[in-house]
Amino acid sequence: MLNSRNRPRTGRVKRGPGPKQKLRAHNYRIRSLPFLLEDFKQRCAYSMQHSSRVGLKTMEVDHFNPTLPNRLRHQYSNLFLATRHCNGAKAEKWPTQPQLKQKIRFLDCCQEQDYGVHIFEHPETHRVYGTSPAGRYHVRMCDLNAPPFVHERRQRAQLNKILTSSLAIIRDLGKALELANLLRLLTDISAKMIPPIPTD
Repeated sequence: MLNSRNRPRTGRVKRGPGPKQKLRAHNYRIRSLPFLLEDFKQRCAYSMQHSSRVGLKTMEVDHFNPTLPNRLRHQYSNLFLATRHCNGAKAEKWPTQPQLKQKIRFLDCCQEQDYGVHIFEHPETHRVYGTSPAGRYHVRMCDLNAPPFVHERRQRAQLNKILTSSLAIIRDLGKALELANLLRLLTDISAKMIPPIPTD
């Protein structure tokens, strides 16, 4: 039987093998970005904002652990897709050894579940909050309650409420083709927003 140390980790993001070419300081972005876009499903590793909402040009490559030596720093497993906002907020920050001993750290969405385990969304304010030392640190250091994120989560909640009630009406009416098409369009828009985050 596997103990907790040897237990396989299941992250929110299922990462592929990445580029075959060697990644170095001068080429890691151009070589890794297409793979990161696919592996992260065009969503920021931290905020989960979709590239269609912020524009592909504002999606950046973040070094998850910026303190690693160069030969490890640019390895594909250390590269994450991030919005310019999250990449700028996180920057070169990394917890100190005393913080790590207190379980204060960044959450690795490729190795563990972050949202719904360490981070939850308040159902009324749509701000996210950490329920563990790692979750609180992660939310603060990545600035996950920046106004644009809170605004998008609020919009998503309102849109999903409309969609849920409208689908019930359509089922009752039976034939409402135009409304059904409109709802499909709204569903597509909603799918590209920050996805619903558990509320604890």
